[in-house]
Amino acid sequence: MNFAKFSLGAFALTAMLVACDSDSASAKDTEIEELSSSSAVEIASSSSTIRNDSLSSSAIESSSSSVMESSSSSETTQSSSSSENISAGSVYDATAKTLKDLRDGQTYKTVTIGTQTWMADNLNYETENSYCYDDDPSNCSKYGRLYIWAAAMDSVGTLTTNGKGCGYNKTCSPTYPVRGVCPEGWHLPSTTEFETLFTVVGGVQDEDYAYRWNGAGTVLKSTSGWNEYEGITNEDSFGFSALPAGYRGLNGIYYYEGSQAYFWSSSEDGSDYAYNMLLDYYGDNVRLLNTSKSLGFSVRCLKE
Repeated sequence: MNFAKFSLGAFALTAMLVACDSDSASAKDTEIEELSSSSAVEIASSSSTIRNDSLSSSAIESSSSSVMESSSSSETTQSSSSSENISAGSVYDATAKTLKDLRDGQTYKTVTIGTQTWMADNLNYETENSYCYDDDPSNCSKYGRLYIWAAAMDSVGTLTTNGKGCGYNKTCSPTYPVRGVCPEGWHLPSTTEFETLFTVVGGVQDEDYAYRWNGAGTVLKSTSGWNEYEGITNEDSFGFSALPAGYRGLNGIYYYEGSQAYFWSSSEDGSDYAYNMLLDYYGDNVRLLNTSKSLGFSVRCLKE
């Protein structure tokens, strides 16, 4: 699959992205200079080992009691411990459609689209090399944190070793799925998993620009928070509720809140670039672009 390569610029980004959507422009050849009643509850324990590496592995959920899932098999065992007694891990409630990250106690909305279950909020787990837009903590509450790719992949291997050693100026061979910075039982999506999402929501891959899925953008974007653009109505038809969190540049300056949303994938493109999902305020499409690993983007986790 050929995707467009971008190194996002401080001032020229929006204009160039508009240009790359023009039918008369080839985004593949563009390179922008970077300035620099009973609920189904599932408990995942951080003491478990890595789950089956199959991207299509499914979880077994109990509708009557909390269950502890083994990360190395599909077997479940009854757990009499309450979630308060678990110092790390996660609790997924399929009925309430919520995910509780036991590392810091934060709760996120979730949504099932086709066979995939996604976080419907951006991840807000604080780790090194993650930031609040404009360095304002209130923006972390609103948008979640912005992570450089190494932080999103957990390149230091704090949580798992699947993404260890993956970072800027390095080419790595991650073991999929890559949990990365995500809660236990969830992982950073690959480009293939993003493509599945785009197709399920009705996106059609552009014949001329293979990195673009037309029609998928407006149905994935939140109905509020986005800058207005004539002819574009954001519908959030599936509850993915993507918010325009913008991004953090290499120079530590933040750009395009209200206009764009970027989400890291676990797929890299050589030593300096990795793929991300891009939504913008002026289009009805969604794109997969490869950009500098050192930029700060949002993270949406996918259930294993």
